[in-house]
Amino acid sequence: MKRWLIALFLPLMAAMPAFAQDGDATVKEIEKYRQALADGNPAELWEARGEDLWKKKRGPKNASLEQCDLGMGAGKVKGAYAALPRYFEDTDKVEDLESRLVTCMVMLQGFSYDQARKNPFGGPDVKSDMEALVAYVTSASRGIKMNVALKHPKEKEAFEIGKKMFFHRGGPHDFACATCHASDKQRIRLQDLPNLTKQEPAQRAYTSWPAYRVSQGELRSFQWRLFDCFRQQRFPELVFTSQGSVALTLYLAKNANGGVFNAPSIKR
Repeated sequence: MKRWLIALFLPLMAAMPAFAQDGDATVKEIEKYRQALADGNPAELWEARGEDLWKKKRGPKNASLEQCDLGMGAGKVKGAYAALPRYFEDTDKVEDLESRLVTCMVMLQGFSYDQARKNPFGGPDVKSDMEALVAYVTSASRGIKMNVALKHPKEKEAFEIGKKMFFHRGGPHDFACATCHASDKQRIRLQDLPNLTKQEPAQRAYTSWPAYRVSQGELRSFQWRLFDCFRQQRFPELVFTSQGSVALTLYLAKNANGGVFNAPSIKR
């Protein structure tokens, strides 16, 4: 473990017995830890690489993504993420950022669908172009309020599907997303569990993703966050950019409407 991380974490661990019985004190100490981490966010490296990938000519068509329409017009990234997921006429589907980037990579650059979806999540030996692109695009929405609409019938349908998925119980532990995220003042170990059915905690949680995870040394997208939640619930694997993943994202993003987007952030 890096020395600076140990230096930050040891005081928190040392203080833990003193405030373990005081939930509010615990939250305050964890928040101090997060604020200390936020000074110098490595996510900037992913943002820079993502911008290069956005502008670089790649694929069978030797084209960049600079004409990709994320909902604000061809090539426009500012504020685009704050309005996603949304319905796109050219695919006749509701798409979130990752699924829309896949669409653009296929249509504009000539990649196959499988090629465009390859390595969606980075690891020790794998760099994810998708996570870098997500970092770049989302960074262009910093300071902009979430404004996800439900105008098109397919957007309304996806929202209802996402809501059903959120409350659906299943798996070997009879879990649902709502098991952890539909009640107030719940926590697993030191991790607060925001009530994502309420506006303020939903805003605070959703607008902080994607995020650089210190414990993993990787930037993680919101698709990864959902993927990992399904893993922890022992559910079947949530397929990357599947319509189910987009629907669940739409439900959570709509609940966060009005929150000021502030990511990529940094988390433990």
